Amino acid sequence: MASPMVDFCEQANPGVLSEIRRLGGAVGSARRIQASFLAKLEKKTLVWLAERTPPWINSDHLTAIGFAGQLMAGAFYGLSRHNEYYLLAVILCLGVNWFGDSLDGTLARVRQQQRPRYGFYVDHMVDTFGAIAMMSGLALSGYMHPWIAIGLLVVFLALSIQSYLATHTLGEFRLSFWSFGPTELRLLLALGNLALLRWPLVLHHQYRLFDIGGTIGLAGMTLMLIAFTIKNGHRLYQEERIL
Repeated sequence: MASPMVDFCEQANPGVLSEIRRLGGAVGSARRIQASFLAKLEKKTLVWLAERTPPWINSDHLTAIGFAGQLMAGAFYGLSRHNEYYLLAVILCLGVNWFGDSLDGTLARVRQQQRPRYGFYVDHMVDTFGAIAMMSGLALSGYMHPWIAIGLLVVFLALSIQSYLATHTLGEFRLSFWSFGPTELRLLLALGNLALLRWPLVLHHQYRLFDIGGTIGLAGMTLMLIAFTIKNGHRLYQEERIL
């Protein structure tokens, strides 16, 4: 039985239905754009790891490992409110998250076992829940004002939406913005955790280090969101001009 959307498209404009069906396969054919500082080194490392991964480990296992790492990072951030050395455990969890989250797709490509739509959907829903967990932990940690943590989460989700829409409308899946990708952000966060052990307060001990870093990050991500929204909107306008 056809859905209401299909009925509407068939009655109003059959060409629209064809376009919807065409875009349904956009995920698999989208061009991946990864231009971060560490992209080349990371790609070589991931391929090396994928080629040596035991056959009984598959991409779903790695996705679960990465998700667990991010959930635990959030939990340890929350616990760091009571003991600062939990920040070191967060760094370990960030490493686990990188391993699982970055290697799952590479393993599928190396083994020629890609599932574009399934992988795209599951991977990014897992990232969404993981980001909520980690930002919640930061908000509870006492090292960052809760409103800054919430702001970072909101802008991260908005950037994600922008990226997903660009994947379907432009056929480009962008993994990095302005030479920064998830790996670079994990490294900055890990270095920030080490700095917190030495300088939890800065600028004459008046401001929390992560409040300053979070505010800078929030401003930068907001600029990225605005810039790419304008850029992609203008591009789509030019490609679909009404004559």
